[in-house]
This record gives sequence, C-alpha cells and structure tokens, in this order.
Amino acid sequence: MSEHRRKPPPPQGGGRAAARRAAQQPTSGRRAASPSNSAGPGHGRGDDSRYAGRADTRRAAPRGGSGAGGRRRSPDAGTGGGGRGRRDGGRPPVKRFIDYPRAGKSGARRWIPSWKLTAGMVLTFGALILGIVGVALAVVRVPSAQLASVVQKNVYYWADGKQMVVAGGGNLNRQIVEIAQIPQSMQDAVISAENASFETDWGVDPMGIARAVVKMAQGGETQSGSTITQQFVKNTYLSQEQTLKRKATELLISVKVGATKDKDFILAGYLNTAYYGRGAYGIQAAARAYFDKDCADLTPSESAFLSATLNGPNLYDPFGGQGPAATAEKNTKRATDRWKWTLDREVQVGRMDAAERDKWVAQGFPKVQKPKPATNRAGQIGYLTGLADNYIVAHSRISKAELDKGGYQIYTTFDRDKVNTLAKSVEDVRKANIKPKVRDVDQFVQFGGASVEPKTGKIVAIYGGENALEHFTNNSDYTGVQVGSTFKPFVLAAAMTHGKRNPGLGPQQSDSQRTVVSPESIYNGNNKLTLRNYNGSVWHDQNGGEWRQPNDGDEDKGLVTLRTAMQYSVNTPFIQLGMDVGTDLVQEAAVKAGLDKDQLASLTPTFSLGTSAPSAIRLAGAYATFAANGKQTDPYSVEKVEKNGKSAYEHEAKSAQAFDSNVANNVTDVLKTVVESGTGTKAQLGNRPAAGKTGTTDGNRSAWFAGYTPQLSTAIGMYRVDPNAKKQEFLSMRGVGGQPTIHGASFPAEIWADYMGKALKGQPALQFDAPQPIGEKVYGDGASPSPSPVPSTSPSASPSPSASASPSKQPTSSPTPTRTCSLFDPKCKNGGGSGGKNGGTTGGPGGTGSSPSPDPTGRPPGSGGLFGGPNG
Repeated sequence: MSEHRRKPPPPQGGGRAAARRAAQQPTSGRRAASPSNSAGPGHGRGDDSRYAGRADTRRAAPRGGSGAGGRRRSPDAGTGGGGRGRRDGGRPPVKRFIDYPRAGKSGARRWIPSWKLTAGMVLTFGALILGIVGVALAVVRVPSAQLASVVQKNVYYWADGKQMVVAGGGNLNRQIVEIAQIPQSMQDAVISAENASFETDWGVDPMGIARAVVKMAQGGETQSGSTITQQFVKNTYLSQEQTLKRKATELLISVKVGATKDKDFILAGYLNTAYYGRGAYGIQAAARAYFDKDCADLTPSESAFLSATLNGPNLYDPFGGQGPAATAEKNTKRATDRWKWTLDREVQVGRMDAAERDKWVAQGFPKVQKPKPATNRAGQIGYLTGLADNYIVAHSRISKAELDKGGYQIYTTFDRDKVNTLAKSVEDVRKANIKPKVRDVDQFVQFGGASVEPKTGKIVAIYGGENALEHFTNNSDYTGVQVGSTFKPFVLAAAMTHGKRNPGLGPQQSDSQRTVVSPESIYNGNNKLTLRNYNGSVWHDQNGGEWRQPNDGDEDKGLVTLRTAMQYSVNTPFIQLGMDVGTDLVQEAAVKAGLDKDQLASLTPTFSLGTSAPSAIRLAGAYATFAANGKQTDPYSVEKVEKNGKSAYEHEAKSAQAFDSNVANNVTDVLKTVVESGTGTKAQLGNRPAAGKTGTTDGNRSAWFAGYTPQLSTAIGMYRVDPNAKKQEFLSMRGVGGQPTIHGASFPAEIWADYMGKALKGQPALQFDAPQPIGEKVYGDGASPSPSPVPSTSPSASPSPSASASPSKQPTSSPTPTRTCSLFDPKCKNGGGSGGKNGGTTGGPGGTGSSPSPDPTGRPPGSGGLFGGPNG
C-alpha cells in the first residue's frame, strides 16, 4: 500500500497534523532545511530525518529551488507570515475568457493554442461562415436563363463619328430550346467532359476547386475547377470580370441554384447560354453555325466536337481563329484530340459503350462547314469590323465572347472616303487588267493594302480583298507574302545608324568602332558576286558552299552608290551591306521602325533582301516612321469603346524615336530618288513629293509598292494563291494581266499612285525635311577608291530568275529547305532568298526562295497579324 494511504498512528506530539500546525506558526520567512525540523518526531520515528515521510519532504522542499535551504515568499510580501508563497501575493489567478498566450506555460508552449482554444476557434469560424452564407443565400437572386440569352448589336463608327454599321451579336439563331430538344448525346458529352459529378454535386465542387488551385500553384495548366452549375451562373451574370467579388457571388448563386433548381433546368440553361464561337450563343445556334442543322439532329460525334468548343471556341474552330495559337492547322489538331478524348471520356464514365465509340472514331472527325460571315459585313465592311474586333481583343480587357455578345459602341480610325477610294483604285486596276475568263493565269489574283497616318498611327484605310462574304482572309493583315526589296530601306537605316564594321576587329563591335555609312558610299553592283563576310573572307554556308547573289535579269551594274543601288533595286550591294553591318542590326532597325519581329525571317544573308513577310499594315506603319522623321507610332484602328454610356476602352497614343531624324530624312531622300527616276516612276504624284520602294519576289510570286508623303503612308501588295488547293502555296504571276512579269513597278505602283493622289486631294503638297550630310563615303568589298558608277538607265522589266550558284573553284550551293512552311507561319523559316525583279527574293543563303505554303483561313503562330496577337 502506498505511503500516503496509510492510517496515521495516534498523535503523540508529532505526526502530520503536528507538522502542519508547526508549519503554520509565524516564522521569519525561513523554513528548516531538514525535513526533521518541520515534521518533528511524527510518525513514531523520532527526530531522525531518515524516517521523515515523503509528504513531509515535499512540503519542506523550497519552490523554485533545488535541494535544501530555498526561500519562499510569505503571503504578506515580506511580513514574515506563513503559508504557501505566490508570485501574485497569494491571490488566486484570474481566469481569462481566452487563455492566450497560455498562463502557467513557459517558452514556446505559451504560444501553442490548446485543443480547447483550437476547437473553439474552428467552431466559431464555421458558425460565422454558415451565418454569412445563410444570409447571403437568403438575399441572393438567381438570374434568369432567358435574360442570359439576350445578345445585343455592336455599333461601329467611322472616324468622323458617323455610323458605319450595326453588327455583332444577333446574327445567328439564338432560339432557346427545351432539354427534350437537346439530344442525349450532347448532354452526355458535356457532362462527361465538363463535370462528371454534375448529377450528384451541390452546384460546386470543392475538390475540383482545390485541384485547380494546386495545379496552378505547381505552375501547370490553368484550370477553372468550375461545375456546370457554376458555368451556367457565370454565363447568366452580366459581368465577366475576374474578381474575388464576382467569384464569391458565383459560388453563392451556384449553391442556391444547385439546392433549388432541377438538374435538367441547370443543364438546359447552360447549353442555351454558353458561347460556342462563330457568334453562336446556345446549342441551337451552334448546331446551325457548325453543321447547318437543328441541335436535335446532332450525332454523338458532332456533339463531342461541340462540347470541345466550350473549352475555348477560338482555339477549337477547325477553320482557325484569332491570335498566334489559333491557326487552322493547330485548331484542327487541337479539336481532333479533344473530340477523341471526349468520346473516350464518355466510355470511361459509363455514358457510351466502347463499341459505339469505336464506330464514331472509325468514321473520323465530323465535317464542319466553313464560317458564314454576317450579310451586313459585305465588301470592305467585314474586313474593317473584323480588324477593329481583333484590335479590341488584343489591346483591352474585353474578350472575344463579350464582344460577340454585343452592346458596344466602337469608334474606329477608318476614314470612309479613303476606304472607298482605296477599294475603287484596286478594283479599277483589277477590272482593266485581270481577266480570269480570258487567261487562266489571272485566276486567284489577290490584292491587299493599308494606309496609315505617319504622325498619329491611325489606320485610315485598308483593302482586305474583293468581298468579306466570299474571301475571308484579310489581305491587309498578315498573309505570309514576302515583301522583297521594300525591305532594303531598313538595311540603309541600320548602316547610317550603326555603321560598317571594321575588318580588323571582331564581329561584335561598338558603334564607335564602326564607320557610319553615307548614301554616297560605293559598292560593287555586278551580278553574282561572291558574298563575303564583313572582314573580306568568303562566306560559306553550312555545307561549305559559297553564295553568289544574282541581280535583276542577271545584269551587271558595275560600281554604284547606295543611292543608285536603291534607285534601280540592285541586289548585290545591299546583301553585302547587310553582311558589313550585321543582319542582327538590320533586324533591330526593322523592328524599331515598326515591323513585328514574329513576322520576320531568320537571319540568313538574304534577310537584307526581303525574305520576311510583314503585313501591309505593318509595312505601311514602318515606312510611316521615316515619314515622321524617325518617330515610330504603332498603327491602330480603334479610338475608343463604350458600353451603356461608360468607357470600356480608350486608345493611349505611344510613340518612340526609332531613328535619329537625320537618318530618317536621308532614307527618305534616297527613296525620293526611286520615285523620281528609278523603279517607282509610276508612283509619281505630280508636284507632290513622294518617297517609296518597289519589291518583287522569286518566281514572280508577289509584288509590292510601299511609299509615303509627309501626310500619309501606304503599302500595296499583290500575289496569287488558290484557296481551294490541297497544298497551299504562292503561284507565279508571270503572264498575269497579259504582262510577261508582274513587279512592284507595275500594278501595285499604279494602285498606290491612283489612291494617294485622290486621298490627298485638297491637302497641301508638303515638302520633306531636307537631309543633312551623314556618314562617310565608304567602299564595299571589290570597290576601288575611285569608282565610276554605272547607273542603269531604266528599271529592268525582265523576270527574276531563281537564284543559282555561279561556277567557282570552290563548290557553290544553295541550301535545300528541309520543310515546307505555312503561308501564315512567320516563325517557320525556309530562309528564302533575294534577287527577284525589283529587288525580289530568290533562293539564297539559308533557303531556296520557295514560297511558303499558305493557309488562307489561319493565323500566323506567334503573330496573329497586327491585331490578332499580344503584340498587335
């Protein structure tokens, strides 16, 4: 039996009671160190401390000390009174409602909440949340599904504020259909792909949200974590802004909808309000837009495809969308993969038999019809509104889905008179010369153009094609057409900015180590000169071959100034000048002028001769930089956007000094020579000064004229491509219009002159700023210090031959392309070359000059044209 449970012996002047009484007698505040002094002779064991009990020992032991002799505080704080000592003077501790930091604990334990405190906090927080949610659910209203299907029109305005067109939403059938009219296959596809637990969840999926958060935190693909109920609620909500307030409201409404509405009501509401692309809101409109049938007639295969468009219609329309990732080729692959995955997913969740899945897979991807533009966008209107739409999506927070839903007032920069004038100038040339019923070669001829104000960047006019209802690609935007010698001014600008490299130094030289080049510098203009590095050594391709650049018509021009070489579009001086300066700096000059880097070719030597394919808009904007004395302003098409009387977007002008004003003025002075007495004489505007450049590419596959006055910069392009051909490629224009060859000095220059003369009618004939002397008269490789320039008396009209390597002691070759590029893929680099008529491109270092394969309905990866991508 334990000691503290023994029955004490009769008191004989000792024992526990005596010990306690002795302990309570007034003392001086000290207690004996030995247990025998406090316990006395109790327990019948005498005074020997060896027989003192455990309780006596514990009572005698001082607090806070170790061993004997410790001191304890008296209850009277120093009065010598007896009793158990306390830090608070003997008063009992006051209990706190929330014991935190924890009393009676020391160190880190004071800051660790007790289980009681933790449980209390959880219960309190839970009760608070339930209370808030309860109140919110009681006051929140469920939006009307019918209201969500209402789609308004967008109103577009000309630059003068007059109404251009009412377009946008409401062009397709938006009939609300009952759940019974929506085929079970569509219901199964959407539930399987979007929300497999739809029929059993509460309207929200906490695990799905958690998975989405974890996925994003890990840097993986962004996921919404939303249920069908949440998406239905979001579609019915007016605001699509990504804010915590909207998300919280969405969750509350979703819970209430999930608790109070039938699942068929929710599913029908979602399928009737979702956006499927092509301006189609609701399953009935989508079935008509993609398959030209009622939704009740959709097959399981077609349903699987339409469910994919809900994942992002711009990226799943097989005919392409807007932006760098939405080419027709990429969209088709993406849609096919998603379609197949959806069918597999239906089998996985038990909504389709494997045998039925195999049947639809064997039949292949469903046949989707081409997009049908709205009838009120005929002629150039469709190109104008489409360009404005792309610009808005690329430069504002307004999504494509919101824009298609309508209700916006869009104020553009387009000048109605100039748009009509440009269209008439093109059509006049077309009607007079292009006769497809007479000549087969006249079929598939395309024109494109754009006109930009140099000082403001406003796009005042474009020509996108014959009719937006028949030709869907906007030819003023990115088309993949190489620009040939219209690229040479950027080589000259780089040479006058950075200079020619010193042959005795390394390739990476600072501007102070270089020699700034004057337009009067001398270069060898003979045909098929051996291309050399900046230090004079022979340039070799990756196979060890040399490159000999041809001129137009294989003509020898002798020693010429750079001004003369530009005037008559001599290729050999400019390909060598690009090597002397560095193609990287030529690229930099082009980008600073306003070209999109994603639309530029790879940096082979022939890069300097125009293997790149910028859009007409970008080319006109870059030439506008020279017209504006070197000040670059990005072209734009929308001034402002309003909705419900409030501003939704407003353009902010941004500009930068791309080149020194004297560099720009010298480039302009050289380009004036081209128009006055060079290859661009057909672009003369009477007594109005004009500067410009012709360009034609290898095989006569494209022709350009780009030029400007102080008030207006315009680029006109021409090419041939059969949109119905299985293999899309640019076609030769030899024989078009009854002419042996087509070059920039022919139809493009005629259109440019006719349009510019009419567009500037009534405006003063402003003069360009006079250039000041710049740089030094340097001599290119093979040019003697005392040259005798031999200018050509007239621009050559002979067709441009394909580039070939001239015989030499060393093997010469042109690299062979390893793949065929898409027409709308500026990042795909065949390399290309230069040497076509009027500075066109032929096979050169890094490529053979073969035309890229076009996709007239797609967009360029990494670009999307001026208004289809992040850089727009």
